[in-house]
Amino acid sequence: MADDMGMGDTSSYQFFTGNPDSAQLSTPQMEKLARMGVLFTDAHTPSSRCTATRYGLLTGRYAFRSRLKHFVLYGAQGDPLIEPDRPTLATLFKSEGYYTGIVGKWHVGLRYRQTDGSPAAGWEDADLTKLLADCPLDHGFDFCRYTSRSHGTSGPDVGKNKRGDRNSSTQKIGPGHLHGRKVAGATGNGKELVKEGPNAYDLHGLGSRHAAHAQAFLRDAVSRKKPFFLYYPSNSNHSPYTPTQSVDGKQVSGAALSKAGRLMEVRYDFVYENDVALGALLGYLQSTEDPRRPGHLLQDNTIVIFTSDNGAEILAKTATGPFRSNKGSAFEGGHRVPFIVSWPAGNVGDGNDGTPGNVSGELIALQDLYSTFSTILGKTLPDPAQCGLGGEDSFDTFPAWQGGQLPSRPIFHNDHKESKPDPAAVALRLDSPEVDGRIWEGKWKLFFDSTLVRLGQARPYALYNLASDPKEEKNLIGEPCKQPLVEHLSRIALLHRNTGGHRLASLPLKPAVTFDWTAPGNIPSQLGTELLTVGGRKALSVGGLGITGGSPDRVDGGEAVTIRFQKNVLVQSISLRAGKEGSCGGFVQLGYASPLAIYCMDADNDSRDQHGVLLAGQTLRIDSTPHFGVEAPGNWFLEKLVVRPL
Repeated sequence: MADDMGMGDTSSYQFFTGNPDSAQLSTPQMEKLARMGVLFTDAHTPSSRCTATRYGLLTGRYAFRSRLKHFVLYGAQGDPLIEPDRPTLATLFKSEGYYTGIVGKWHVGLRYRQTDGSPAAGWEDADLTKLLADCPLDHGFDFCRYTSRSHGTSGPDVGKNKRGDRNSSTQKIGPGHLHGRKVAGATGNGKELVKEGPNAYDLHGLGSRHAAHAQAFLRDAVSRKKPFFLYYPSNSNHSPYTPTQSVDGKQVSGAALSKAGRLMEVRYDFVYENDVALGALLGYLQSTEDPRRPGHLLQDNTIVIFTSDNGAEILAKTATGPFRSNKGSAFEGGHRVPFIVSWPAGNVGDGNDGTPGNVSGELIALQDLYSTFSTILGKTLPDPAQCGLGGEDSFDTFPAWQGGQLPSRPIFHNDHKESKPDPAAVALRLDSPEVDGRIWEGKWKLFFDSTLVRLGQARPYALYNLASDPKEEKNLIGEPCKQPLVEHLSRIALLHRNTGGHRLASLPLKPAVTFDWTAPGNIPSQLGTELLTVGGRKALSVGGLGITGGSPDRVDGGEAVTIRFQKNVLVQSISLRAGKEGSCGGFVQLGYASPLAIYCMDADNDSRDQHGVLLAGQTLRIDSTPHFGVEAPGNWFLEKLVVRPL
């Protein structure tokens, strides 16, 4: 998976983008993969930025259902976004006996340790000589050679740019190279990293380093005679453009050529690095016998996918394809990406790079990989009605891989820089919906402002038909005849947002029940509710539900609210408010699920996180105690709780 690579950045899509040979980068290995398999022209990322896409790809769930409503995790730590008990693609494959590995860019959060071994609150109290408390090893990966986030901010560079002066005991950039739980370059002198040797953080050496690690993983898997899953999120071609000199003996820096044969600028060297790395992996698969299938090469029974985490970071049409905008936008240029897949043994292409290959216009998205791989493995997705986690927003797209058609279904695209002042906007795509017995032919895309993901309220403001307007130039929302369609799509958007997942939207849910403590009164008693407090007596004020003791009328100092119902319910949202005099902190726990840290409820990461199903008799606990014991405790009111009985 490339970083910030648009459809126009690969010559395998030149037939679709219409780029001239003089401006089109030649990517022969991607072309080769397309001839071997299937190329999709309507493939999408769940977000227009990297962290949310990586979360969605790995979990089959939109990141806006977590605390991340837009943008990316930032800072040298970035608390883990993937919950401790949430299944990932790696745990899915691992459960079937696969050897799992990650090479490249992680960027869904880490947690370090303090000198005494306890979890660190952040980068400031982290001891880099200690093993990490949370890393890819905790989410299903066996082999891990990675950077924490975008390569330019993952460590102080001591390579070609000679910026070693940034590498001091107080540097705040990052941990450099990570091997499993280990900070490979830790020196013990504060945050300083090694400045020489194989673990020195050299931006210009990452491409060859990761490619070598990827091949080492494959060799290890073959020696173990185990099936393998390699997740290879490349650091290229995210800026700064730092192409390596060569990968597997093939020149990269200064080697990018247009289809017309002329040398291209450095950005395209960095894009080309992905092509060379892909070629090295294909070469290994095509020259190595499958130890579990004597007489067959690994290529025959290996699924190979090439894609990108979002659209190009530059606006040039030659990079983004024939679409509006680019990275950071919910317009097509921000999330429509290359997606090429080959699997000869699974009838996904024929594996012959001498044939033209297949092209599909079916609608797919990266969060669909969870359900698709579950189908391939013969695994049933967890039942969300019984608290099963995994693939909540994922659809099985395997029929499309094999040349078939997919049913119409809704998908969301999140993070829209054109939405001012709040980019936590979202667009809903649904093709040819039926409204009151009428089929609305087209590829409809309805934009909502940030209140949809933040507050569960639908405020549509733009409607496009991609079938006739792929560049999203004509906003149809003001046309009176389109109002039934807008209202229908708005209802679908609310249902699928507020139920916590596309698959949960199909559950037999009853209307929402809202418990509102912002106005003093009696505690609601619907659903056989049992409300208890820990550490004091309940206290009602205009701020909401609090507990006596500590700060007046707030939940603080280890106090907690616990709630039980006599029926199974979907916990749709929990609204907490700290206000100017309070502070955010603590944790929320549904039944036996892992406790989830409470983050700031008054700002960007708000209270409307999606939770899940709480079975009858189980306890919903909302606690002010620091989640890891090292953060600030909570000091807040419980304002509202919204549940939907099953």
